[in-house]
Amino acid sequence: MIGLLVLAIGPAARAQDADVIWPDCYCTDTNGARVELGEVICLRVDGRDFQARCEMSLNNPMWRDTGQGCMSSRNSLPQSVGPVLHASLVHP
Repeated sequence: MIGLLVLAIGPAARAQDADVIWPDCYCTDTNGARVELGEVICLRVDGRDFQARCEMSLNNPMWRDTGQGCMSSRNSLPQSVGPVLHASLVHP
């Protein structure tokens, strides 16, 4: 009896798994661009820049702060500063 039950349920369970279509999960950045799960980007929220990773939490994609700041290419020097040449310090 148990053998017949296993034989009857087995193919039905395999067929059910074959028909599952998983949703396409991803995060979006502040511009609405798609970011795949596991990717790390720099986010700016309320004037704070930080690195965040796209992860799943309770079946929902979300941003998790990595605790690291963003790399920046902003220059802190004033724009009026130019190169200073001291020809007397150069040895021929």
